[in-house]
Amino acid sequence: MPTPAPAGDPFDALGDPNRRAILELLSHAGRSVQELADELPISRPAVSRHLRLLKEAGMVAEEPVGTRRIYRLQDQGVEAVRVYLEQVWGDAVARFRITAENTEPAPKPTPRRKPAKPKGGA
Repeated sequence: MPTPAPAGDPFDALGDPNRRAILELLSHAGRSVQELADELPISRPAVSRHLRLLKEAGMVAEEPVGTRRIYRLQDQGVEAVRVYLEQVWGDAVARFRITAENTEPAPKPTPRRKPAKPKGGA
């Protein structure tokens, strides 16, 4: 069964430094809300709100483990961001290459010679 498309925008989710910090922590291993809160300068309820937004954007998924929920990066959201950035960056690189290939280099300046000093006394 295919995963539904995310309701939120991954780039909106990435706009907050705390959410980026959460994603960085989750890139190493899945963690609970409390484990994330212990690593960040924000409260546990704030971590939960950030995780909800990241989940809506398809960036993280939660998995119930006993009485806790473990959050992990979700490939779908991360992949969507990667594909978009590669497309934009690839287009920019292609335009730069075309410009560089169709631009003649500027001529090198000719070095100036110093005027000769007159011989003899004045």
